[in-house]
Amino acid sequence: MFTMQDLRDHYRFTDQDAELLLSLQPLAEENQERFSLEFYDYLYSLPETAAILNKNNRLRLREMHSNWFMSLFTGIYDNHYMNHLTRIGYAHVKVGLSVHFVNAAMNQIRHFLLGLIDVNYSDREQRRVLREAVEKILDMNLDVMSTSYREEEMKKVFVSRKVESFLIKATERFTYGLNLALVLALAGVSISVVILFVWDILHIFKGNMEKGILSALGSLLILWMMIELMDNEIKNLKGGKFNILVFIGVIIVAMIREILISTLRKDDLTTQAFLAGTLLILGVVYYLVSLAQRDHQKI
Repeated sequence: MFTMQDLRDHYRFTDQDAELLLSLQPLAEENQERFSLEFYDYLYSLPETAAILNKNNRLRLREMHSNWFMSLFTGIYDNHYMNHLTRIGYAHVKVGLSVHFVNAAMNQIRHFLLGLIDVNYSDREQRRVLREAVEKILDMNLDVMSTSYREEEMKKVFVSRKVESFLIKATERFTYGLNLALVLALAGVSISVVILFVWDILHIFKGNMEKGILSALGSLLILWMMIELMDNEIKNLKGGKFNILVFIGVIIVAMIREILISTLRKDDLTTQAFLAGTLLILGVVYYLVSLAQRDHQKI
């Protein structure tokens, strides 16, 4: 945060500028009422600023603006003066006045003061130095008031980013936890499939050769499916990309097993034709997706 001395240095505002502004105090007092009338005519001409001015605060705001106008010509511009400007800036932020209208209003005040100097001072050099002093003090006022807006915006951005960062991190950890739970669940199911495979093998030794072989083959397909799913999830946990082909392949394997079981059950030809047609469609989808992925990798 800058001090008033920093501000004076940055704008090259000298003690001579302060004395020049102080010399304008009598002229400012003479035109204080005129300033107030013209300034409020301007404020009422804008719907956005007119909405802020109401019967309850009109007189108080008019007095505050007049006092601020006269404070431009006290000749004393210290940290107390800067704090006063900061409070004015926060007041503008509090009532919801856009910084655009602060800049526009300051432009009107600038024209009013420069017009006063042009009319009341005939010497060209004197007009020049007075105009420069007025320009500097108005720019410094506008700088301090605008800072209030910037600080308020930074507070909003800081809070927003902090909340956003927390939510993103929490969601990422939650998603990682779900993926980890999914891997553990797949491991548990895989163990059950191994047990199912052993049970199907026992059917072979019991003499039911056809059922045992087909059931064991179906169990092996399921086991392969579980391995592929686990491998994909582990890659996902390590930051790998999501592979849609794995899930299409899982559906194809499940469909093949269903065809094997349908053969054992000796289902009618309509059912088996439907299963075969579905498998064919899934094969075409698998081929098209794999083709699209290869083309994407080439790009």
